[in-house]
Amino acid sequence: MTLLLTHSACLDHLTPPGHPERPDRLRAVAEVLGEDRFKALVRDSAPEGDLDTVLLCHGEHYVGELRHIAPTSGMIYIDGDTSMSPGTWEAVMRGVGGAVAAADAVMEGKHQNAFVAVRPPGHHAEKSTPMGFCFFDNAAIAARHAQRKYGIKRAAIIDFDVHHGNGTQDIFWADPTVMYCSTHQMPLFPGTGAAGERGEHDTVVNAPLAPGDGGAKFRSAFENLILPQLEKFSPELIVISAGFDAHHRDPLASINLTGEDFGWVTRKLMDLADKSAGGRVVSVLEGGYDLQGLKESVASHVTALMDG
Repeated sequence: MTLLLTHSACLDHLTPPGHPERPDRLRAVAEVLGEDRFKALVRDSAPEGDLDTVLLCHGEHYVGELRHIAPTSGMIYIDGDTSMSPGTWEAVMRGVGGAVAAADAVMEGKHQNAFVAVRPPGHHAEKSTPMGFCFFDNAAIAARHAQRKYGIKRAAIIDFDVHHGNGTQDIFWADPTVMYCSTHQMPLFPGTGAAGERGEHDTVVNAPLAPGDGGAKFRSAFENLILPQLEKFSPELIVISAGFDAHHRDPLASINLTGEDFGWVTRKLMDLADKSAGGRVVSVLEGGYDLQGLKESVASHVTALMDG
């Protein structure tokens, strides 16, 4: 059974008018996953995470400072893309809590896999720097939590968001126990993710795609580079940074994927999880800014998770 974790507090993180990372994204996800075909999903509320868990991946001073500046009224701007409203802190901590609860559920065998539908996203948040709409790296925290609590030796994070997850790469750059794999458009924000960026232990696998590339090149990057490296690494848990902004409708990039491409890659990652991870997959929502494209992509992704 597939677990769906979400929370209405994630709607209360407000962004400026016209900002792509808006509450309507989660409403679109809720709408599509409310259809009859998704009745079998086991639904639960994402709990609030705790700061000790955040500290597994982020610096104490950074976490304290972010908590301190979180506004009780109005909006503050951290950079040109990233802002906080009075509802942001709880939304961020529900994201952390949801990712951790998903890791617990699959590691304890209660669910085969889980999808965590939260916002804001997380994969641009570096150890001590918020950026790109992100504050804490939920996928990274889920992986590290699973290692600490359940003693797994190897975890893998696979990121198919159209933007490179510089935060996840930063957190695990020198860590031989976590493999980070990414397909992303290049050149594009944040400017990291060249193929030559491989980490200190050859556990970073970047497969940049050119503007205009579509499903065939995306699938080839997985078949020829990412999946073979993952198979060699043999992870005991797979965490997906599930960004859907590589969809052809998305306004922030120009990689021309379809919903079916996301279904395909999800099935491939589940097959790999069956081999080395007891089928354990945790998926955490990242980007995806065209509402129709997001609905199509999430539907394909979650259908694949449920079919597994």
